[in-house]
Amino acid sequence: MHPDSTQPDSDALGRTTPTPPVDINAALNAEIERALGEMNAQEILDATNTPRPAARTSGINPIRRTSGGRQLRTGQVMDVRGKDIFVEFGPKSHGICPITHFETPPTAGEKLEFVVERLDPFEGVLILAREGMVSKAQWGDLKVGQVVEARCVGLNVGGLDMEVAHHHAFMPAAQVDLRHVEDISVFLGQKIECEIIELRRNRERMLLSRRRVLEKERKEKRDTLLGEIEVGSQRTATIVSLQPFGAFADIGGVDGLIPMGELAHGMLQQASDAVSVGDVVEVRVIRVDLTAVPPRITLSRRRLMADPVAELVNGLEVGGTISGVVRRLMEFGAFVEIAPGVEGLVHISEISHDRVFSTDKALKIGEEVQAKILALDLPKRRISLSIKALKDAPVRQESPGRDGGGGRSGGRDRGEAIQPREADPSMRKLLSKFGGNGKNLKGGLS
Repeated sequence: MHPDSTQPDSDALGRTTPTPPVDINAALNAEIERALGEMNAQEILDATNTPRPAARTSGINPIRRTSGGRQLRTGQVMDVRGKDIFVEFGPKSHGICPITHFETPPTAGEKLEFVVERLDPFEGVLILAREGMVSKAQWGDLKVGQVVEARCVGLNVGGLDMEVAHHHAFMPAAQVDLRHVEDISVFLGQKIECEIIELRRNRERMLLSRRRVLEKERKEKRDTLLGEIEVGSQRTATIVSLQPFGAFADIGGVDGLIPMGELAHGMLQQASDAVSVGDVVEVRVIRVDLTAVPPRITLSRRRLMADPVAELVNGLEVGGTISGVVRRLMEFGAFVEIAPGVEGLVHISEISHDRVFSTDKALKIGEEVQAKILALDLPKRRISLSIKALKDAPVRQESPGRDGGGGRSGGRDRGEAIQPREADPSMRKLLSKFGGNGKNLKGGLS
């Protein structure tokens, strides 16, 4: 029998001799020695106390998060099958993303960023989406704070009736947009990306907010904009509100003020004379104050517009005649529009040869008139006009005098010399008293 056998040995008489017991500890130590090789105890302790390296990602970027708090990971496209994109994040981490989230299907080997929507517990894979895209929601997977795609199916008192994963939801009117929407019926039939702000499955109650999604997007744009905005730069803006002192415009995450004088060339009575809410205009940044809370940004629309006065004045000259339409009547005169956005002033004294006590008695708004150019002041953008200069002055008739001569001077023409009257007795008496011929007289007689 093999000497290493555990069977007992027998002698010639058939008696058995028990085999000495095997030293298990010695055998175990021998096995450990063979496994460790040349490593000593200190090296083993060092290896044990060394912090574990981060999970292997095969060169993949670390996990980041979107503005909504969802995971944003970079993975490698492994395969494209039918309507799904298979992605690998590591040896034991895989995911699936719908091909509809791509404008053009990716190719195997590409490294792209994906939003982790959830983990499929049955398949053990991550359900992925491209950033900016929303996966079709499943009722059992919904949770507060999740961004879903909902369809507007109707109107309700104070908001919109929505449908998510074949379940009813409601969006209050205050949660539809960042600002007040006059007519929310424009959202009927639309698919809207919104956030779940309340969810009670037992009562089939779900509240949604589109405003939350827009606020997060606006904050991201705002931070980027404030880091790069400069005075003198040109921006595309959307008019969001009109005020007595100007208009506020959204330049991509931040509202800026366009003062009344910077809305357009010429004088404006109100901001609506130049722009309307919703208009998309080009503006120039003329002032930035990032120390204010919130930051103050002043914009100008006028400085990017051609000056109609400058173009028109090049073809005008003092003494020329132009036609225009009366647009505004003031106590001191009338403003006449001689070209779109260009007005000249007819002073009240230049309306008629007759005395005008009130402009509305002599002119009407919308009336077309002919006027003579009296003065041009381009730096001050002033054009002085005269209506009466193109009309003949009326001939004045003299009223009859006391003597029937037809004038206030008793019938004498204004150019006729006044003849001294003959001295009467009282005058002769005074002359003789003060020097005879009157040469020494000083002063006058009352």
